[in-house]
Amino acid sequence: MLHAALTEKILGVFFDVYNDLGGGFLESVYQQAMAIALADAGLEVEREAPIEVRFRGRTVGTFRADLVVQRLVLIETKATRTLDGAHERQLLNYLRATKLEVGLLVNFGPHPTFRRRVYHNDRKRREQGPRSSA
Repeated sequence: MLHAALTEKILGVFFDVYNDLGGGFLESVYQQAMAIALADAGLEVEREAPIEVRFRGRTVGTFRADLVVQRLVLIETKATRTLDGAHERQLLNYLRATKLEVGLLVNFGPHPTFRRRVYHNDRKRREQGPRSSA
């Protein structure tokens, strides 16, 4: 599994933060707590990492990834009752728009839950390749 040891360490931090804070706070509280706890665990963390979305060679928008760890794993945090398909699509779109291949969707809802997704860069290149017109 790509970056398995790193994602395992991140998920350990996620559960530690959840056990310390519990549920009920805003996402921004959990993002900051995760950033602190990840840094305390010796990991490089970037909060609100700006990422451009490009279309036909031009920037069409930007988004901010909640957290990027070790410049390898993108983390999207939620504080909702349950994770749904829209949350997973958001994470996959963020991975598609970057060179990052591994993403974690973590939810600080009533029960701590997470999803791990991988989107390989070779797949991104194939999808963005030239298209012939019909």
